[in-house]
Formats: sequence, C-alpha cells, structure tokens
Amino acid sequence: MIQILDSARSSVRLLCSSSLPAARKYEGLGSRSSPGRPQAHHCTPLGHRGSGLVLAGAIRPDSRQEEPGTPHVPRVSVTDPLNRYVTGLEKDHFRIFEDKVEQKIGYFVQESAPISVGILFDISGSMKDNIHTARNSIVRFLEGGNPDDEFFLVSFNQKTTLVQGFTHQSSSIRNEISFSNPGGRTALYDAVYLGLEQIKKGKNEKKALILITDGEDNSSRYSASEVRDFAKESDVQIYGIGEEGKLGYGRSEIQNIVSLTGGRACFPNNFNELDYYIDLIHAELRNQYVVGYTPANKNRDGKWRKIRVKLEPPEGLPKLIVHAKEGYFAPKN
Repeated sequence: MIQILDSARSSVRLLCSSSLPAARKYEGLGSRSSPGRPQAHHCTPLGHRGSGLVLAGAIRPDSRQEEPGTPHVPRVSVTDPLNRYVTGLEKDHFRIFEDKVEQKIGYFVQESAPISVGILFDISGSMKDNIHTARNSIVRFLEGGNPDDEFFLVSFNQKTTLVQGFTHQSSSIRNEISFSNPGGRTALYDAVYLGLEQIKKGKNEKKALILITDGEDNSSRYSASEVRDFAKESDVQIYGIGEEGKLGYGRSEIQNIVSLTGGRACFPNNFNELDYYIDLIHAELRNQYVVGYTPANKNRDGKWRKIRVKLEPPEGLPKLIVHAKEGYFAPKN
C-alpha cells in the first residue's frame, strides 16, 4: 500500500489499494488539501522526474536488503505532483546510474534514522519583522526530533557565529535563538561554509543543514563557487528557505547549492508560511530511501561522478519527482 504524507504534522493518507487499477487509485487526489497549506507551492523541484507513482508493499523503517561490503550511497526522497512524500516503495522500483552506466543496487532501506542537523539562522537587519516567526519555526523543527538527533546553531549577519555546538538538548538551541537581535548585513555564503565545516563533526551518518534567510548575500568572504565546491565534497543535504521576492539573484544561488546535495530550496510568499515548509523538510528527512551500490568504476581517480536515480512505475499514474544528490567525488590514492 502506498503512503503519501502531506507533511510531518499531518496524518498519513493511505491512497492506494491492490483491488483497484493503478490509474483509478490516484484519480481525484489532486483536489485534496491540508490545513495550513499555502495556495501555491514554492519548494523548487530540484530532483529528477520518475515515470510515475510506484505501487508497492509498505516497508518498515528497519527493513533492508543488503550485500556485504556495499556502501551506503545516496539518500532519495520521492514526491508526488503536490509535493507530498511517497513511502512504501521497494528496491525493484529503483534504478541508479553513475555517469550514465546503470549500477547494481546492493543496499536498500527506507529509514527514519537519527540526524545531525545544523541550523543556519539569518539575524541580519532585514530579518527584523520576521525574527519572531523564524524563531518559532526553528523550535517547531527541534521539537519534532527524536532523542538521538543532535543539533548545532550558526547565526549570521555580516559575521558568522557558531552560537551552539552539537547538542542533543534542543532546549539549548531554543534558549540561544531567544536572545538573537537582528541587525547588520548578510554573509550567507560564509554561514553555509561554516555549517559545512561543523557538520563534519556530527556523530550520525545522516546529516543536514537548514538555512533560513530573507535576503541575498552582501557581506561574505567566501564566494558562491567556493561554497558549491565545498558542498560537492560534503556528505550532507542542504535545505534553504528564503522569502519569495526578497532574494533577487540569491534565489538562484541557493538553488544551485542545495541541488548538489539532494536538498531542496523553498520560497514562501512570506514568513507566515514558514511552519509549513519547515514541516515539509522535517517530513523529507524522516521519510527517505537509502539506495546503495558498489560502483562498477573501480578507478580511484578523485573525479566527480554524476548520479541519477530513476523509478520504474506501473502505467497510468502521474509523474513523480525523485530528489537525490547529483554526484560525489571518487576516492583518490
């Protein structure tokens, strides 16, 4: 049975049953909406389009199919045309390609594993009217975690500051953000760079950075290209939330950075919609597939290898979007 999650806070909808043809199972679902949903979605679909919705038996979070020595490679999220997360897919519904060569999937699991998360919090002057809303949304995200999650906090204006190192105590982050006073310019790239440095210290295998901002960079020492290069080297998913209409060229730069990592860029019309997008990110992090393989290319040349994940669905269903990192650097002797 396919499960489609509207957000981390909504109930799971069971939308498919084996007694109906595939096309009818999905018919009419697009008209359904959830409380608090913005009228239009502004999470940029940065992933690959699959061929349709996959029907499969539900997979328990600890269900896995493994071959000895297979590395855990990309984490994959699947959404429907309404941005809802699709769970319950199986190994045989996925195909993975490295540099256009299909690979044998040796490890597959749908997981809700502990996460190491860095919060990158914009406290520049332009955040004055939104600072209270942003604080509340950060607390909302933290409260949805599990006891093994760990968090750190970076605040930034023209300076970037590691306000709180990794901690399992979400109350420590909550206390720190309550004292943040907005002012100054915006060193967005420096904040992401510092976040990428700090996330390496995380104890959990699954890692993510969440960037909350309302403006474009105007004060960083690091360039956008330097941040992109660092992101490509890092095993972390980056999620960016920025207010629609205020970012200018910063919107495309955020998209470019997060797309490398398999994260998402979300642009609400205003910060009153922030909780909704925080919930979307939370739902994604809790409902991902790990699709691992041992690369057929054994060369240890340190070169960039492009990854593409595809779905093999039944006929008659709408296309889905597969969200996964774009690639990785091969090891080098």
